[in-house]
Amino acid sequence: MKKWGRLLLVTVSALIFASVAADDYVRPKPREALQFPWKQKSSSLPEQVHISLAGDKHMRVTWVTSDKSSPSFVEYGTSPGKYSYLGQGESTSYSYIMYRSGKIHHTVIGPLEADTVYYYRCGGEGPEFHLKTPPAQFPITFAVAGDLGQTGWTKSTLDHIDQCKYAVHLLPGDLSYADYMQHKWDTFGELVQPLASVRPWMVTQGNHEKESIPFIVDEFVSFNSRWKMPYEESGSNSNLYYSFEVAGVHAIMLGSYTDYDRYSDQYSWLKADLSKVDRERTPWLIVLFHVPWYNSNNAHQHEGDEMMAEMEPLLYASGVDIVFTGHVHAYERTKRVNNGKSDPCGPVHITIGDGGNREGLARKYKDPSPEWSVFREASFGHGELQMVNSTHALWTWHRNDDDEPTRSDEVWLNSLVNSGCLKKRPQELRKMLLEP
Repeated sequence: MKKWGRLLLVTVSALIFASVAADDYVRPKPREALQFPWKQKSSSLPEQVHISLAGDKHMRVTWVTSDKSSPSFVEYGTSPGKYSYLGQGESTSYSYIMYRSGKIHHTVIGPLEADTVYYYRCGGEGPEFHLKTPPAQFPITFAVAGDLGQTGWTKSTLDHIDQCKYAVHLLPGDLSYADYMQHKWDTFGELVQPLASVRPWMVTQGNHEKESIPFIVDEFVSFNSRWKMPYEESGSNSNLYYSFEVAGVHAIMLGSYTDYDRYSDQYSWLKADLSKVDRERTPWLIVLFHVPWYNSNNAHQHEGDEMMAEMEPLLYASGVDIVFTGHVHAYERTKRVNNGKSDPCGPVHITIGDGGNREGLARKYKDPSPEWSVFREASFGHGELQMVNSTHALWTWHRNDDDEPTRSDEVWLNSLVNSGCLKKRPQELRKMLLEP
């Protein structure tokens, strides 16, 4: 069994290297994987601390301890060292061949005041952390970066994001690039803790989270155990797809690697979720998933076609404003599109799988570029989405540029809510959301 497991490990660890010549910009060389030397730590001290939104005015705090008897509670308050409130949580753990995870704690705290700094401590000991809740109304800024991994470029991306005044981090899949090596989930948790313990990280799964071993390990066991998202709070039966609302934005996180046909649970949930969106309360509607539908890069061509055929009509009928994806290790922004062509009533699609992964950049693009492609470049970086008000948002993409933050692409976007597009929808499209 051990021999078979090692063979499988080698088989699934194929690297993807692609290259692009975009313009006169000279791209820096790839960077090595980060090293995490072993350190002696108390078994009861919290590690890999991160937070996520957990329904209206609530936050989920997640951490790991080696001590299986450590309690799952969080003390918190608005002053350093003074904890006026206590949240009780739950815990889980998992096994993966020879690996045994630590005790993974999930504790929801709240209700919390908007745009407020809270100080908190996990399990009654260890260092004090602090977090800031998102604002209750516009403006709000999201940091967006996918396909992170654990390389020198990952660290550069995180350093640049840390300079951004953002409220929530959005990650459209491919987090740790553990790829069956479970200790890399632990090192990824350590790597992102300085950011993820302060601002909520909202994530969905990518192909590198799919770590199934037939008849031995269920797929996504690592991801689901460590990165619990508010799927129950949003009426979903799976951690692989869910939604949340924050400051006038309704965000939907979909699963590219779970069933999505019209008879699937995900499709039914998506229809139900879209039918409940109130565009007066949340005038902006955004969607994230991993595999892009609009992609002029040579990498991963047509991988999203089946999901697009099933779900794009739902997104179009609902007036989705922006779609974020990853998977392709490069950056690309489209015009408003639908059904394979430009459409002023469709969403803007943004591929941002350039967070710093170990597989390198996807450098080759189709030539000539499709009419719907506005900007494309194979460089590491991150994006910032500033929702200024109910009608206007500023999107910027920041190339890492060998450690110097550079705004390389920017565009002002108008919400579809007041564009007349929703009123122009054919009756059959509007009926889609109401059909059983």
